[in-house]
Amino acid sequence: IHVSQDSPLVLQSDRNVTVNARNHMGQLTGQLTVGADAVEAQCKRFEVRASDGEKVLFSADEDEIVIGADRLKVTGTEGAVFGHSVETPHIRAEPSQDLKLESPTRSLVMEAPRGVQVNAAAGDLKATCRKELHLQSTEGEIFLNADTIRLGNLPVGSFSSSSSFSSSSSSSSPSSSAPRQTIYELCACPNGKLYLSPAGAGSTCQSSSNICLWS
Repeated sequence: IHVSQDSPLVLQSDRNVTVNARNHMGQLTGQLTVGADAVEAQCKRFEVRASDGEKVLFSADEDEIVIGADRLKVTGTEGAVFGHSVETPHIRAEPSQDLKLESPTRSLVMEAPRGVQVNAAAGDLKATCRKELHLQSTEGEIFLNADTIRLGNLPVGSFSSSSSFSSSSSSSSPSSSAPRQTIYELCACPNGKLYLSPAGAGSTCQSSSNICLWS
C-alpha cells in the first residue's frame, strides 16, 4: 500500500487498526494495534529511532528498556517513581536549581562498592533527619577536613573535684565572682556521646559524669 509523493496515508476503522507480521510458517511475530484507548505493540523488540534512522531513542524488550535521548525530562509534579533500585553514575540538578534527595517515610540508601561522593562545588551541603544521623565506616576512617569544624548544642558539665559532673545549660550566666569560662575540653562518654567540660590544668573529663550516665 503506498500513496503518491507528499500525500498522507490514512487507515481508518470504527474499532481499531491492526498490523500483523508473520514468518514464513504463518506464525504471528509482531503486531501493532491502534485503538480508541491505547496503542499496543507486541513484538520481541520495540524501537523508536531518530529522524536520521540511526540513533535509537527508545527500545524495549523482555530484559530491559533503554532510553537513548540526550536528556530525559519528567514534567509530572510527583517526579519519577521507581519500585526498586536505581543505578546511575551521576545525579545532578538543573542549572540554578537545588538537588534534594529525600525519603519522607522510610530511609535513604546510597551504595557503591568503591565509595559514594557527594559534592557541592558552589554551595552548602546539608544533611537533616528527624531522628538519628549515622556516619559509619566498617573498615576505614571518617575524615573531616575543614578550616573550621563546629559541634553545636553540646551539653556542658561543671567540674567538681569531689563529685561527678552535673549537667548545666551552656547559656547559664556565670556567678558574679567566678570568671567567665571561655575554654572547654571536649569529652567523650563510653557510649560515644560528646560533651564539654571546663578546661583545667589536667583533664576534667569523667566517665561517671551525669551526662554520660543519663544519655
